[in-house]
Amino acid sequence: MNTQKKSLRTGFTTGTAAAAAAKGALDYLLSQKKPVCVTIPFLSTGAIDIAINSCIQENSDTVICTVIKDAGDDPDITHKAEIGARVTFKPKHNQEIIITGGKGVGIVTKPGLEVLPGNPAINPGPKQMIYQAIHDCFDCYDRSGFVRVEIFIPKGETLALKTLNARLGILGGLSILGTTGIERPLSHDAYVATIASAISVAKASGLNHIVFTTGRRSERFVQKAWEQEHKAAIPQEMVIQMGDYFADAIKLAKSKNIQMISMAIFFGKAIKMAMGITCTHAAKRSLSMSMLAHWAENITGDSQFSKKIAESNTARQAFCYIHPKYPKVIDFVGQKVIQSAKTFAGASVKIGCIIFDYNGHIVFKK
Repeated sequence: MNTQKKSLRTGFTTGTAAAAAAKGALDYLLSQKKPVCVTIPFLSTGAIDIAINSCIQENSDTVICTVIKDAGDDPDITHKAEIGARVTFKPKHNQEIIITGGKGVGIVTKPGLEVLPGNPAINPGPKQMIYQAIHDCFDCYDRSGFVRVEIFIPKGETLALKTLNARLGILGGLSILGTTGIERPLSHDAYVATIASAISVAKASGLNHIVFTTGRRSERFVQKAWEQEHKAAIPQEMVIQMGDYFADAIKLAKSKNIQMISMAIFFGKAIKMAMGITCTHAAKRSLSMSMLAHWAENITGDSQFSKKIAESNTARQAFCYIHPKYPKVIDFVGQKVIQSAKTFAGASVKIGCIIFDYNGHIVFKK
């Protein structure tokens, strides 16, 4: 068996793609030659050559150019998406660059994000890259004038349905993103940045209590539980998916002065959180089963029961042995989750926890 680890391939962000499309369009207008590729510097270090997908002259002063986004080995829904720029150049005008969003680029409707409400969701990093691309063209051809850049994504509105944009208040399309211009596979930083944005939106919406879930299923269960208890839907901005990033999410909420954090989770994630594991990825299974077995024996005094826990293949299997016969074990795990969260949140933040069974029934709540 080949045990050599394959290195994952990096790609480029929607911001880099937008800058490339804008540069390709202006290059065509200034040179009257269709470019094959353009070079875009990253905001961090280095640069990338990006192939031009299409370049069409709409009229004497406007060109539409598109590129195909390459996310590398990152499982990004924008991978292979067409991203374009409609660029208008007027040489006999004072130098000015206007950047706006067209079809498939979302509009920001809620406060708390890097872009103010009412504006297209083109973040500062990508804007900087687009400005740089335009200036590079001007320098190359010793030209200047008025430039209007309209970024568009033909399938952006459809692709956005598979993202969290609507929850963040970005409607009608995708966001043009990127802090460096490089898309890194399975990026921890990218996911944590999404959590941070969601917390900022919640805070800007006037919320001081947020609920972290680990995924869509636990999210649905907590929405249902809230509605049953409060006879009203939970505010959309209040529920935030933290994925596996337990410690990062708690620390971010604390840094943004959130006063209360609740976690709505399943038993498997709860065990890892109770152990103080900062990232609750499934790779920690054997360690978590051993610790759960240790806790179970201390609580119940039943060594045969704890042996069954230790030999469980999954947390779900262990849960079937525990529930409903040994509620004190679940209570202990829930209390330990709260204690672990407090180590990341500090004394000033209130912590709550809900643990669901696998059918969505609450087995622990505090």
